[in-house]
Amino acid sequence: MLSFSILGALEIRTPSGPAEIPGGLQRTLVQALLVSEGQAIAGDTLINEMWGESVPENEANALQAHVSRLRRRLKGLESERPASRLSIHPSGYRLSLEAGELDAAEFISLVRRAEAASGTGRDEAAALTRTALAMWRGPVFGGHTGGPVCQTAAARYEEYRMRALELFFDAELKAGHHAAILAELREVHAGNPLREYFCEQLMIALYRSGRQADALDTYRRMWHRLSEELGVEPSPALRRVEHAILSHHPALSTTGDARSALLEAV
Repeated sequence: MLSFSILGALEIRTPSGPAEIPGGLQRTLVQALLVSEGQAIAGDTLINEMWGESVPENEANALQAHVSRLRRRLKGLESERPASRLSIHPSGYRLSLEAGELDAAEFISLVRRAEAASGTGRDEAAALTRTALAMWRGPVFGGHTGGPVCQTAAARYEEYRMRALELFFDAELKAGHHAAILAELREVHAGNPLREYFCEQLMIALYRSGRQADALDTYRRMWHRLSEELGVEPSPALRRVEHAILSHHPALSTTGDARSALLEAV
């Protein structure tokens, strides 16, 4: 059994240790097949992913040569497997993946489970998101995203990472752990300055930590950033948090789901 990691630089591991896929085109091919998560991907799509506008002569033959080379490499890594996991179909090329072999698929499964548990299982949601976020070793593919297929997939996985962070901070705020997450929350908000959800969470954490002035200053800076960079005003949800802080709304107690309570209070 092999394991494939793409939440960071591409890694393939065998029972005896890591395996190298030499050559940039071979790695791009592997990455495109992996993000298809067991679905067939058309040859024309792979050609565009690997070469872009610099398509070689006889591109179909060139692709087939790379596919054959990759099949031999994978077969050499798991000689006990009866058939190659890289197969050709009428609709394109398919890399077979079993449950647990691709870290990105496992990551998304954990985030979805955390989302489902967030309403009732606060501790479970926090544990699931911790596990999910710990799987990240750096930018998807180490930042070498290649063509549009991998770029789209990288953006999708990154959006799931943002959602995992939101769920994690929500669970910790509900548990009254605002002081413990404050530094990390400030860092995440600074790295994603236009994502209002993190701003809301940071304002609540600051207020619960006895720092009302800092919470309101965070709102004002967000308001200016949205106005200057996007030409929009803060969302109703973000404005509700600001008004709640100004009025010392009881929903902003040291525990509980403040955002949902404020929404219900409208």
